[in-house]
Amino acid sequence: MKAAERSNARLAVVQALYQMEVAGKGLHEVQAEFEAHWMGREIEGAQYRPAAVGFFREVLGGVLEEQRLIDTKIDAALSGGWPLSRIETVMRAILRAGAFELMRRPDVPASVAIKEYVDVAGAFFGPTECGMINAVLDRLARETRAAEKAKS
Repeated sequence: MKAAERSNARLAVVQALYQMEVAGKGLHEVQAEFEAHWMGREIEGAQYRPAAVGFFREVLGGVLEEQRLIDTKIDAALSGGWPLSRIETVMRAILRAGAFELMRRPDVPASVAIKEYVDVAGAFFGPTECGMINAVLDRLARETRAAEKAKS
């Protein structure tokens, strides 16, 4: 699988999580919509790049399956007791997807997962928000991948 297709899948996961939360759509509905109409398609003049569908499904489904645990971990990693529920919706989707990869995808190096989700954040936010996402995911990585982070 090409790295670019995984990157595109990560962006699609964040967009799908956002859509699910804002529009109240279910997993199967959003998954089918993204796979049939978004990934690798042109919509209203915007070209959506091909994405790794299996990776998209795994991360999206994994975030939903483990959301309670993921949210607890993110809440603990947020500084100043700022609860995840008060974080903007897209940012919350980015943190959840990044946390899932850090917790359940040991085949993806922590540094790669963090960089990828900071890059996704850059499509929506400025440097301050991207820095916050980097800091929270780095804290999660130190907890969930202590041995790996100690080597870096």
